[in-house]
Amino acid sequence: MSNPADLFDLTGRVACVTGASAGLGQRAATVLARAGARVVGVARRAAALDEWSREIGENAAVVAADLSQRDQITQIAGEIAAPFGAPDILVHAAGINTRESADDVTPEGWDVTMNLNLAAPFFLSQAFAPMMKQRGWGRIVSFASLQTTRAFPGGLAYGASKAGIGQLTRAMAEAWSKDGITANAIGPGFFPTELTDPVFSDPERAARNAAQTCAGRNGNLSDIDGPLLFLCADASAYVTGQVLMVDGGFTAK
Repeated sequence: MSNPADLFDLTGRVACVTGASAGLGQRAATVLARAGARVVGVARRAAALDEWSREIGENAAVVAADLSQRDQITQIAGEIAAPFGAPDILVHAAGINTRESADDVTPEGWDVTMNLNLAAPFFLSQAFAPMMKQRGWGRIVSFASLQTTRAFPGGLAYGASKAGIGQLTRAMAEAWSKDGITANAIGPGFFPTELTDPVFSDPERAARNAAQTCAGRNGNLSDIDGPLLFLCADASAYVTGQVLMVDGGFTAK
């Protein structure tokens, strides 16, 4: 029997993490780098990416790009592969929530939400799938949401995109897992990030959300570390097409 710790060792792997300039995306990028991977962080904000890269050191590279521009995905994929080669691991953490009510959803808000939250994870995965197939190994981890299965006020477009992530995850698993590529998703509960600042800036609302979980608290960024590493490593070789809710039991109640 091999050392169980080897199941979580990413030494020699190359990872790409979108949304790496802040929040859960940056946390994910850091976790993978600490586990031994060389990591390319992708986001729009170059300054924040550069700061993260300096913190990680030589195992980090960055690409400043807007993934909501679908016609640029091929070019962006080339930039991602330039520093360390085509990635073995893709973590799709970039996202947007316009928080438009159903009556106020605009075509512009709808398009940017679908392009960034749903189209970018697929087309970026599609761009790198051939190289993963050649190696016989790949990990695709998308970020789902509580709204993958629940409806929240002001979340029509966002919720639709995250419901789509659930099915996209299953469909990519069906298409590519026979070639050694697993496709899974993490569904975070309430975590303090820029995206959820409107929630956490209201202490009463944050407390109400915490009370709705089985654990009785909201998430800390560190709560994502283990589930993410599991899905990106050899440990999850026979896990594919799944949405792992990391929500303190919110969806269990």
